[in-house]
Amino acid sequence: MLTRVKSAVANFMGGIMAGSSGSEHSGGGCGGSDLPLRFPYGRPEFLGLSQDEVECSADHIARPILILKETRRLPWATGYAEVINAGKSTHNEDQASCEVLTVKKKAGAITSTPNRNSAKRRSSLPNGEGLQLKENSESEGVSCHYWSLFDGHAGSGAAVVASRLLQHHVTEQLQDIVEILKNSAVLPPTCLGEEPENTPAHSRTLTRAASLRGGVGVPGSPSTPPTRFFTEKKIPHECLVIGALESAFKEMDLQIERERSSYNISGGCTALIVVCLLGKLYVANAGDSRAIIIRNGEIIPMSSEFTPETERQRLQYLAFMQPHLLGNEFTHLEFPRRVQRKELGKKMLYRDFNMTGWKHMDTLMVKRESGLPCAGPPQGAGSSLHLLLCGFGFDSFGNTDGWQEKGSMRAYKTIEDDDLKFPLIYGEGKKARVMATIGVTRGLGDHDLKVHDSNIYIKPFLSSAPEVRVYDLSRYEHGADDVLILATDGLWDVLSNEEVAEAVTQFLPNCDPDDPHRYTLAAQDLVMRARGVLKDRGWRISNDRLGSGDDISVYVIPLIHGNKLS
Repeated sequence: MLTRVKSAVANFMGGIMAGSSGSEHSGGGCGGSDLPLRFPYGRPEFLGLSQDEVECSADHIARPILILKETRRLPWATGYAEVINAGKSTHNEDQASCEVLTVKKKAGAITSTPNRNSAKRRSSLPNGEGLQLKENSESEGVSCHYWSLFDGHAGSGAAVVASRLLQHHVTEQLQDIVEILKNSAVLPPTCLGEEPENTPAHSRTLTRAASLRGGVGVPGSPSTPPTRFFTEKKIPHECLVIGALESAFKEMDLQIERERSSYNISGGCTALIVVCLLGKLYVANAGDSRAIIIRNGEIIPMSSEFTPETERQRLQYLAFMQPHLLGNEFTHLEFPRRVQRKELGKKMLYRDFNMTGWKHMDTLMVKRESGLPCAGPPQGAGSSLHLLLCGFGFDSFGNTDGWQEKGSMRAYKTIEDDDLKFPLIYGEGKKARVMATIGVTRGLGDHDLKVHDSNIYIKPFLSSAPEVRVYDLSRYEHGADDVLILATDGLWDVLSNEEVAEAVTQFLPNCDPDDPHRYTLAAQDLVMRARGVLKDRGWRISNDRLGSGDDISVYVIPLIHGNKLS
């Protein structure tokens, strides 16, 4: 156990231990180096780099910033820039892809019954959802734009695979609903093949509560059809798209799991994608990359990070319900610091899955007349310092007269042998780790990731489910300097949302608005600000702060093109 604790501490200081060299043949799959790679390592295809250029870009000393060549364009004049890490891994483990996808109905798929007036209604929708569709051609399908970023760890294998294949899973999932999405004037049918329901709201089925009140149209009335207790949920179209993206992430993760027996797919990766479909941006994130919109100087967060700290309660609850996953080596409880053997029998603050705060009670006071406990001691009648007794729901109120102390009761946990085990979540901020191994809790891959020097798998604690946020482009008239920023954590580790927004809002107005490369230059500027300049004491950024030594990848996507969709 001592060896594992030492390994865990080393891991806590330096990140994921196994595979941190970035080698693609370091046992990443079932069989490791004996298996071929699913796809060869490279940089994003849209950069158009030769093999020699790829090798030159992997200079951990010079760290050249790669941008789009002048002869190349991405959809919407999107800007992109990247730089390799300062020696953390051999390869740049970030990956990216950007494509225009065409979603066509699957052959033999059941089509929802079209509404006779759907073509006319699509052309008059206030949000412009249907304006991109070609009304008279089912075969041409629906086009959507796709951007993605993947941040690999313990090797670049999973990130490379996801950058090549996730868009195909997205397309496949959208194929199941494309015909429903086309008919945007009518809510999706609950069952495929049903006639679209155009029943006015006032004539919908009564709720159970209304039925029990005996209102008009209660069950049993001769003129009233059989009543369902609850009205049917009305599912908007965007919820179908969200479900499709969530399913695409799941299918991508399952494919990696299946194929690791045939290919060497090393490590895992976070995943951040954007799909622009029918006038809306869908931002799906699993991991610690980040997306923000900068609109007229305002910052609009479009993602959340998923780390051991932000998902502590989910992880602790899973460990509480399935303690065998901890391998008798870890405890699901969190303490402010590592518990030592000399502290057995002492009381310490702790936090469990059902708590956002720390378990603690002050001296217990009892009201003489009622015998009810309260947190105290009270500070006088009406005092704001009268506290709520955590976990019991009793208030303290009144003055100090009539209160009796019943001894000092503190809910610090009494330390037992099980509490000496290594905590499931250890560390703070960017150094927080699950089982002293991994610093992100959502993503793709990691099916073979184990706690160092043990047979304890970490994958059960990791989720491939993304959070999906929606931004309706048609609700705003965007200017040339309104952008969506996507970046891996190499940028956000050293620059805040406010610093990024300030940099962009200062940079873009100084560029020629007709220059198609202005957004690439803006992406390059952000990467340069995060990487910094190499000095005697390492890479340094503004105010002599430590620069990012991680891989950095950045998209700058202009939203002015959203105006054309509406």
